[in-house]
Amino acid sequence: MDSDDPTVVRSLAVTADDVVAALEANERRAAAAVLRVTPPFSGRMRARLHRSGVDADYGVPEPLHVPPERFVAEPPPLPTPDETEDELRTDPDSTYDPETHRRRHEAALEEWRASVRASLVEETTIETPAGPHEVSVSVLD
Repeated sequence: MDSDDPTVVRSLAVTADDVVAALEANERRAAAAVLRVTPPFSGRMRARLHRSGVDADYGVPEPLHVPPERFVAEPPPLPTPDETEDELRTDPDSTYDPETHRRRHEAALEEWRASVRASLVEETTIETPAGPHEVSVSVLD
């Protein structure tokens, strides 16, 4: 049964790619990426990648905006190009060049993305107008 009350939500389905993309966008450029749950609300809902503040007039009830960090047990820090360069320059078995730097940084990002995917939670807390609300999480492929 559909409702205006977000506390009827028992389970959120989200793709790992959406969580990773939102975390990465926020780390790289403070994109205000969230996982949005759009009303009407029901027991099982889908949380989709969205930029908070893009749609100014949501209507009533407003959708829920869940920070991507809520779907990850302990989000690891995103590797930066400077960190990758420092690691490469201090590696006694490597010589710095831009192409090697690019490849190493791409590999570091792929490791980070895999780490985020491996750390997705089975339940989380979402903020509702009535206060915090526990939900289970289903990760979609």
